[in-house]
Amino acid sequence: MNNLAMRRPFLTALALSLGAAVSLGLSRFSYALLLPPMRGDLEWTYLLAGAMNTGNALGYFIGALMAPALMRRFGAHRILVAGALLAALFMLVSGFVTDTSMLMSQRILSGVASAFTFISGGVLAARLGGMHPRHAGFLIGLYYGGAGFGIVLSALLVPATLAAAGSFGAAHGWQWAWLALGGACLLATLGMTAPAQHIPDAPLQSAVHGHFRIRSFGYGLAAYFMFGAGYIGYMTFVVALLKEQGMSASMITLFYTMLGAAAMASSRIWAGMLDYFKGGQSLAILNGLLALATLLPALTAMPLVVFASGILFGGVFLSVVASTTTLVRHNLPPSAWSAGISAFTTIFAFGQIAGPSAVGWIADGAGGLQRGLVFSALTLFIGALLALRQRALQT
Repeated sequence: MNNLAMRRPFLTALALSLGAAVSLGLSRFSYALLLPPMRGDLEWTYLLAGAMNTGNALGYFIGALMAPALMRRFGAHRILVAGALLAALFMLVSGFVTDTSMLMSQRILSGVASAFTFISGGVLAARLGGMHPRHAGFLIGLYYGGAGFGIVLSALLVPATLAAAGSFGAAHGWQWAWLALGGACLLATLGMTAPAQHIPDAPLQSAVHGHFRIRSFGYGLAAYFMFGAGYIGYMTFVVALLKEQGMSASMITLFYTMLGAAAMASSRIWAGMLDYFKGGQSLAILNGLLALATLLPALTAMPLVVFASGILFGGVFLSVVASTTTLVRHNLPPSAWSAGISAFTTIFAFGQIAGPSAVGWIADGAGGLQRGLVFSALTLFIGALLALRQRALQT
């Protein structure tokens, strides 16, 4: 059953990465591109616009709590595919409604489904890395880098469908984009289903057995909470900020595409570091770089600096996620990987619940979105300091 995963680990990881593309790139991060037209059409405040991603994070939090039990009952493969199909369905439904409460419901439900896919995919990526220890950091990074592919696809798909809807005089052109994104999710699900089945669905056998103990990872979990609260403000509002600053639509598309391309490349950039450090060092370094990237567009609208911010942010933020998976792999036996990854994903989701609404509330006041991003940058910097305190449990 695992022949393909043994013979073609990189191809298997790339196919598996379509799960990350669905759960993050298409389902969550595409909303940054849709926020300006939806906010203008539906007359939302920034607080309400941010609350939509808070709702998505709430659903993600609920899904993260449910995922471990579902994986034990049905297996990681089934949860991976079921979550992706449900995420696609809820995005398609968003293309047929305009009521704010209905849209919020869809964001919550798609968050639940995304958590199913993202966590189960992360577990399978960790198992694939366990089959190929020399390339584990790169294989895990490839999986999370799939979200970058989803960002690139969103950056190309959303403006094109908005333009097409405008040419046909559609009353709510953003609905077309949700339909296109839902269709892309369905295609991605088809692409990942068969290759993912070649990864063993039971933890690799180990002579050591153990459990995930929250106290042992306290600083890492606290740092990851700050990451969740900080990075999501940038990914929710940066496009709206660039639009406010007068950047053209074509330049915004290029900015978001480059951010996604950098995210795709990040698996190679940071693989060595993820394999080398056993404690929270990687999490600290990456959070610090993200704080810098988030602060830059809050200080200046110079295109060169803004694009540098996007490339740096894209090249780092998914590797923060990968760093927690490698932290679990370095310090726990395979039998505890699912519990460890689920715990980090849950605290990450909890951080994301607070982030978008907090930044939106700040942005509605004096200082606007720039001040909101300063808040996000400070949150990420605190996360970097906390991560430095996380020590390896075993060497």
